[in-house]
Amino acid sequence: MIVSTPEIDGATGHVGEMYDGDLRGDGFVFAHTRAMAVNPDAHQAFEDLIHAIVPSIGLRTYELATLGAARAIGSEHCLLAHGRKSLRAGLFDEDQLARLARHDGDAGLDDADAAVVAYAEKLSTDAATMTDADTQRLRDLGFSDRQIVDITLAAAARNYFSRALQALAVPVDDVPGLSPALASALRASGGAARDLSGG
Repeated sequence: MIVSTPEIDGATGHVGEMYDGDLRGDGFVFAHTRAMAVNPDAHQAFEDLIHAIVPSIGLRTYELATLGAARAIGSEHCLLAHGRKSLRAGLFDEDQLARLARHDGDAGLDDADAAVVAYAEKLSTDAATMTDADTQRLRDLGFSDRQIVDITLAAAARNYFSRALQALAVPVDDVPGLSPALASALRASGGAARDLSGG
């Protein structure tokens, strides 16, 4: 990454908050945090968007849409970060996350959860071909109009964030708190998706 990022020492405002969050949680500032700190107003707007999305669909569905999109895009940054968030929140166990990363069957998901992942993946790889049938599948599984829109926004927001990091060639840091096996599965999933897309 050739973009110069704000220094950690003396960081104030939202940049200071971004850096302090990483330092308190992990003892260092992630490369992706430093990259987004170049435009802290945009990062704040992104966080505000996410805060407007999650209440209607809940954290589990948000993370499923996020992981589905990140897997389709091949975003190691977001697979690792949201794999850990999902694990810490008790949404999935390590085996389920590893199976989800490897496209291993249904990964123990029910029909509604699996449909969210599939929807997020299609949005991330072939959105131009999506039709009412794609949203109808979510409606048939019990999602409301607001929830369908917010699932769509969650997956689209992950495309925005993940693709920005990829385009800037932001290094992928190791994420503490993941077992070597799970970290390897999540990284491999990201690499496999990029290989398929020619990235």
